[in-house]
This record gives sequence, C-alpha cells and structure tokens, in this order.
Amino acid sequence: MTRALVLFAHPCPESFSAALHRTVVETLTARGWEIDDCDLNAEGFNPVLSEAERRGYHEVGPNLAPVAGYVERLRQAEALILVFPVWNFGYPAILKGFFDRVFLPGVSFRLEEGFVKPNLTHIRKLAAVTTYGGTRRRALLAGDPPRHVVKRAVWHVCRPDRMRYLALYDMNRADQAKRERFLARVKTEMERL
Repeated sequence: MTRALVLFAHPCPESFSAALHRTVVETLTARGWEIDDCDLNAEGFNPVLSEAERRGYHEVGPNLAPVAGYVERLRQAEALILVFPVWNFGYPAILKGFFDRVFLPGVSFRLEEGFVKPNLTHIRKLAAVTTYGGTRRRALLAGDPPRHVVKRAVWHVCRPDRMRYLALYDMNRADQAKRERFLARVKTEMERL
C-alpha cells in the first residue's frame, strides 16, 4: 500500500480545483492507497514565515517546532500530490507558504558543503494537478514558474521514480466538456501513478 500526502490549496469547496481534489483522493483511495488528505485552507494552515522562524531557519531540529505536525506528515509520505490553481503565474499563497515553512533544511533538503542534497527520497511518486486561467502560451511567456518549481525544485528534493504535471490551461474559457475531459485525464493518470 502506498501512503500519499495530498496537498490541496483552494479556499472554495464548489471550485473546479475542489472537483480535481475529490477525483485525486477518490481514485487513489479506490486503488487501496492510504491518503493523508491535507486541505490547507480547511486546516487553517498559516502560510506566513515569521521573523523568528526565518532567524532559526537553518537550525536543524529546532526549526521544526512551529510546523512539526506537517513535517511528520511529509516524512510519512511515499507519494506527494499537489492540487492547486495557478494564480498570478504562481501558487496560491497558502501553498507557497507551505513550501516556505515546511520544506526546511533537515526536512526537504540538507546542505553539504554549500550544495542542496535531496532529503525526501522516500517520496517515490510526485504529481501536480493544476489549472491556469490563461493559455499555455501566456504561461510560457511568463516563464511558467509553478511548472518549473514542481518539475525542478520539488523534484530535486524528492528524486521520485514517477512524476506527473497535469495542467488545464485556459480555464477562463473552458466549457463543461473540456473540464470533464480533464477530470477524466486526472483519474486515468492517478490510476497509473
């Protein structure tokens, strides 16, 4: 059985992101996976890295105290699935804050002679399920930061065997049929992950 941490970052339960989140959780549960369903908004996660946290950022061990529960959940995961919308060419603040506060030295990476070494290598499967308001071209012109962070930075600290980045572009003009096709694609990809 695979244990997955599903990080969901959208405040509205009626959103298309929420439908994607349900599809991910239901599909992985049907496969017999153990799901730690972390709805950051529902849990009231505080995304703000405080002054004290920043000052103690590199103190491995003590730096975990403010987010110890989330660190433990991340350490238990064998798969990490991110479900979020892209807003202003970036993550929702709550997900960015999760990375800032939980992907700490000693947690997601370790520094060896000034180089970042992966520390989440127990995560063998990594996936992102997201939507963009604009077209793929607009995202590319802006550099598509969310895709690069997942496929480079998050990938680097995990080094998973399997990685998927599933994006529905041009969400602002997506009709029901296009949304349903994307939901079906997400279901299929979660069945293969």
